[in-house]
Amino acid sequence: MDKIFFSTKNLLVWLTSLFVLFVAGCSSGNSSSGKEGETTNEEEKNVTMIFSFKSPNMDPHTGFTPIRTGVTETLLKLDKDSNLEGWLAENWSTKDNITWEFAIRDDITFHDGTKLNAEGVKASLERSMDVNESLSSSLKIKSMEAEGQTLTITTTESYPSLPSELVNPYTSIVNTKAEKKVGVEVFQNAPVGTGPFKVKNFIPNQEVQVSKNDSYWAGEPKIDGATIRFNEDANVRALALQSKEADIVYNLPAEGIEAIGQDKELTVESVAGLRSHFILYNQQSTNVSDVKVRQALNLLIDRKSIADDIMLGHAEPANGPFNSALPFGLEDKIQELNVKKAKELLGEAGYTENAKGLMEKDGKPLTLEMITYKARPELPLIAQLFQSDALKAGVTVEIKNVENADTHLAENTDWDLATYSNNTSPRGDGSYFLNTAFTDTGALNVGKINIPTLNDIIQELNRTTDAEKRTKLTKSAADIINEHVAHSYAVYPNIIVGVNNRVTNWKPTAEEYYILTYTLDVK
Repeated sequence: MDKIFFSTKNLLVWLTSLFVLFVAGCSSGNSSSGKEGETTNEEEKNVTMIFSFKSPNMDPHTGFTPIRTGVTETLLKLDKDSNLEGWLAENWSTKDNITWEFAIRDDITFHDGTKLNAEGVKASLERSMDVNESLSSSLKIKSMEAEGQTLTITTTESYPSLPSELVNPYTSIVNTKAEKKVGVEVFQNAPVGTGPFKVKNFIPNQEVQVSKNDSYWAGEPKIDGATIRFNEDANVRALALQSKEADIVYNLPAEGIEAIGQDKELTVESVAGLRSHFILYNQQSTNVSDVKVRQALNLLIDRKSIADDIMLGHAEPANGPFNSALPFGLEDKIQELNVKKAKELLGEAGYTENAKGLMEKDGKPLTLEMITYKARPELPLIAQLFQSDALKAGVTVEIKNVENADTHLAENTDWDLATYSNNTSPRGDGSYFLNTAFTDTGALNVGKINIPTLNDIIQELNRTTDAEKRTKLTKSAADIINEHVAHSYAVYPNIIVGVNNRVTNWKPTAEEYYILTYTLDVK
């Protein structure tokens, strides 16, 4: 190999050239060219968010991540007061609550430039019902006809709740023709929607990167893109906000709020939501199939302690499935912790207290498996508090933490109860939760609840249009749920979100659907 010798002059020339290349490289990455001879130093605007639930794919018909990240949209949506308004559908009408006409906006294209029309909406809804069995039941669609920008839907029965059901994120509209071109697996990770952002890169259960849709029909997005990460560890989420690695973080742990609040660059938003934290009972389990046992367990929930000590005031004790502040919420007194009464009810169910202070029947102690998950940081704490109070009544509770509660509860039958959280009135109405959590085809009815009187009321509610009557029916349904202790409602939690003050024109909303919006901006 030939030897190379550097003179001082050659070395200076080489270093100078290297410096020029370095500066040019930096310049090309941080500025954009304008007119000839001019440059602007406008950096791209991006935000980083962290959600608490993992997302195995981006299929909008089986998950909420696509609508939350601004990739997809539905025909109708909720406004800030939880009232229905048009979104991809400009307006809708019906004469008999069976035949419905939806006027699809005429100025919308999918991310790939394909025009949105009624035929495209029809194909998307057909796909959603094919891949999501529960959706087919909740929509009650008998047939659909598409002509130009008009979609006509005929339901199997009088169904005034159809418009609110079309707010469901699972009904997000996508270009199914694009799926046929790229294949199901590719499409599931990068659906072609109509939203202000499109998928740039997706890593299952880790993160999704989106870039702005320059042709977005409602107006150009204010930011260029976003990274949305998934992390179920509440402490990791909180630290990411504090270290400024993330701009918006959902489901912060209540105990971490004080430290975050001391940082002048950060704000904590605690918003009253439409959600309930509760205990699910598996009525396939003989341990909790007796209503007397469920009544006893209901008395072992310290609702005040959960609201004050676990949620640190960012929740209200619950008295039923729907927040008492809603028109269809119950006015019942909040059930207090009552160990003595719980032991009496267990006695009525055939249990006796043994020498060790444990309740048993036929020589077998009452031992319950409780499922919980850490994506919502307060739920494992609620499980631990319940475990402690249950033991005072002689009931042993064994806590099992799982990564994916929905999958575990659906695929297993040997659990007894579970901490759970659900948006019980996401559309300003209780029918969605009643249909999905208590009917035999409901996606949330993992405990196989079957109460004939409740089924009758839900069916009547589905046929009723009068608002006042719907409120009365919903309250009646809630009364029956409490009477049978189908669930045990603990608290109505606030939505706790950490926000970096560089984020502008954005607030968390009660329905938890519309998170990354085209109006969100950064300083």
